[in-house]
Amino acid sequence: MHDYWGEFSKVALAHLLAVASPGPDFAVVLRQSLAHGRRTAIWTSVGVGTAILLHVGYSLGGLGLLIQSSERWFAVVKYAGAGYIAWLGVQSLGVKPRTEAEVFAGRGGVGGVDLPTSRAAFATGFLTNALNPKATLFFVSLFVMVVSPQTPKLVQAGYGVWMALGTMAWFSLVAVFFTRADVRRSFLRLGHWIDRGLGLVFLALAGSLVFASVQ
Repeated sequence: MHDYWGEFSKVALAHLLAVASPGPDFAVVLRQSLAHGRRTAIWTSVGVGTAILLHVGYSLGGLGLLIQSSERWFAVVKYAGAGYIAWLGVQSLGVKPRTEAEVFAGRGGVGGVDLPTSRAAFATGFLTNALNPKATLFFVSLFVMVVSPQTPKLVQAGYGVWMALGTMAWFSLVAVFFTRADVRRSFLRLGHWIDRGLGLVFLALAGSLVFASVQ
């Protein structure tokens, strides 16, 4: 593994810059944190991180290059991702104001809706990342331009596991911060406006995905 530390450092740095950049993953974890609380947000973070393994898997298997080089397949991923993000946006725009009792208690379950199950929260995070064509391009480019073809597949898979765990850790920290009692209660007072603002962000992100290209 010693021979690959230089390559690994480049992969880790590129991933750090990518995961810290605002995008659909951050927006969905933020919404889950404010709307539903820590458990839901952390399960969403785990879902986002797990989706990294999907991107790594098809990049190692060569499917990523097919998606990147085929306008048809790239369009399938692009429109599926845009549709899903837009659906999240429409949901956020429909959120109703919380009662004073809900704000005081810091309760989740916006608009009287029950908290999502762990499986549903995981699926939300997973699909948000998995259907993002920009994530597809990032990982395909990373494994083509940064990782040497001579690097053993097992080592490359290790890079993927690192990025998945790093993603989970980063967004879990985001979830913990935004679900602190003082922070969350402050946000909940204007919660429905924040949800609606995030709804507009989701719709804008969906629009940017529609116009994404393989270049």
